[in-house]
Amino acid sequence: MTDAPKPLYVRLPAAEAEQLDRAAFELQLPKRELVTRLVARGLPDVLRDAAADRDPRRVVIETGGDQLAIGRHEFRPAEPPEVLTAEQVADLLQVGVADVLALAEAGDLPGRRLGDHWRFARRAVLGWLAAAA
Repeated sequence: MTDAPKPLYVRLPAAEAEQLDRAAFELQLPKRELVTRLVARGLPDVLRDAAADRDPRRVVIETGGDQLAIGRHEFRPAEPPEVLTAEQVADLLQVGVADVLALAEAGDLPGRRLGDHWRFARRAVLGWLAAAA
C-alpha cells in the first residue's frame, strides 16, 4: 500500500526555482520526485540547522559563491595557567608587581622563589585572598 500523493503548492525565490529546474533537467527526474527525495533525505538536516540558527553561538559565513562550505567552530577562552609569575599575580590582584614581590618576600603571599624568580599557585593566591577578607 503506497501513500497517496498530497498536493503541495509553493512559491520559491527565483534563484532557488532555477536551481530546482536545472537539477531536475540534469538528473532527468520530475520535480515532484526530486523534491520528494530532498525532503526525505534532507529534512532532518534542515530541522537541525533551523534549531542551530536559534543558537546565539552559531556564526554563519557567506562564501559568496556556489560552493558548499561545511564546518563548525567554537570559541572558548583559554584555561588560566595554574602557575603564575609575579606579573600575572599582580594582574590577577590588580596591584603593582612591587607590591606582590614585597608580600612574597615578607612571607605573607604564598609562593616559591626559584632562583631570581617567584612563582605562585593560582589556587593558593586565590585562597590567600579569600582568607584575608
